[in-house]
Amino acid sequence: MENGLIERLRSGDRRALARVISKIEDGSPETPEIISELYPSTGGAYSLGFTGPPGVGKSSLIGQLIKLYRREGLKIGVVSVDPSSPFSQGAILGDRIRLAEHFLDRGVYIRSMGSRGHLGGLAATSKLGALAMEAYGVDLVLYETVGVGQGEVEIASAADTVVVALQPGSGDAVQALKAGVMEVADIFCVNKADHPQARGTAAQVRSILEIGQELNPRPWVPPIVMTRGDSGEGVEELKEKIEEHRAFLEESGELKTRRRESLKGTVISWASSRLEEELQSRLSRENSELMNRVYSRELDPITAAERLLREVQ
Repeated sequence: MENGLIERLRSGDRRALARVISKIEDGSPETPEIISELYPSTGGAYSLGFTGPPGVGKSSLIGQLIKLYRREGLKIGVVSVDPSSPFSQGAILGDRIRLAEHFLDRGVYIRSMGSRGHLGGLAATSKLGALAMEAYGVDLVLYETVGVGQGEVEIASAADTVVVALQPGSGDAVQALKAGVMEVADIFCVNKADHPQARGTAAQVRSILEIGQELNPRPWVPPIVMTRGDSGEGVEELKEKIEEHRAFLEESGELKTRRRESLKGTVISWASSRLEEELQSRLSRENSELMNRVYSRELDPITAAERLLREVQ
């Protein structure tokens, strides 16, 4: 590893931070050593997760929130997960463009990452990238997911507070209220509040929340905030609700529980990816005979998988 890279990162060197995250994202063999060195300097930042369908205006909302937090002097890190190019595996939307007004702010660090086919809308490396930002000294980490499908619930394992953004008039409310996304939302945000169907969307969400509360009472009932990311309308209220949720988590002890589960998820995710790599390597390198037996129906796929696992162990 480059001499003094971690020390430079801890001292606030943006180039060192960029270099470290690139190594993590590229799957460098140095990643375990990097994380080992960084980890003692992490744990102090609060994290917000933003999820919702493409085009709902998540980046605009995040941009408006950054303005408010920067007025308080907070240092912000943004991990924005974009769909990957099927050819280069790079991020193809580039939220650094959509958050351009903050790009030159030394108190804001924005990083776009490609999802690289990873389910759940959150790149496997995004949590590790956020750890690097924490060691760099950010006070707040903002995650933004790809926002495609219902697999976005993975963001709950990374963020302390999860905001689900909905767009009026597009059926998003029904999608969000299905099992999964509904359960991870700490705050609902109906963006583009000037839309004629905005209040109807909010009412729909509220009615489902009331039913859910009757069936399974929870100490925290997700509030619904009406916003306009383009003008900033309602963003102050959104920030207030985020702070209320943070206070609830801290007072109830839920924050510690969530963070323990998040770290557990990171450990399992890393172990799973390494195991998958090893299995793929063995199959391509030395187990053609095993697969030939499966193809010829001499061996069933489950038995073959169990044998492969025993070899790896």
